[in-house]
Amino acid sequence: MRGPLVGVTEADEVARRCAEKMYAADRSSQHLGIEIGEVAAGRARATMTIADTMTNGHGIAHGGYVFLLADTAFAFACNTYEIATVAAAADVVFVAPARAGDELIAEAAERVRFGRSGVYDVTVRRTDGTTIAEFRGNSRALPGTTR
Repeated sequence: MRGPLVGVTEADEVARRCAEKMYAADRSSQHLGIEIGEVAAGRARATMTIADTMTNGHGIAHGGYVFLLADTAFAFACNTYEIATVAAAADVVFVAPARAGDELIAEAAERVRFGRSGVYDVTVRRTDGTTIAEFRGNSRALPGTTR
């Protein structure tokens, strides 16, 4: 995580602080080597390299790991408002396979927030730009909780 940048809004600074606090407690992401890059209000980017232990019997990345990366970006995007928020639902469409050694980038963007709910889209790509998966998550803010 980087410090304040020129043109960064207060909302983006809040998002960055929320992400730092969340990542410090996110043992799964740390264990899998997921890195959280750019974070702004309603947005987040997560990266992960597919290890050979993440491949299935077909020699391609197990879909669960691709989903996990997308879900992580989604989680960081919907937790940028100082309110603890969880997934209410999510689905994924696998577009192309990833293989051991591929670095994947998941970019999450908020589409809409309403009441305690939100809708977020995440695209997972290889560094060469190939789309690996499209993910949509529905969030739900937990009442009376803050980050």
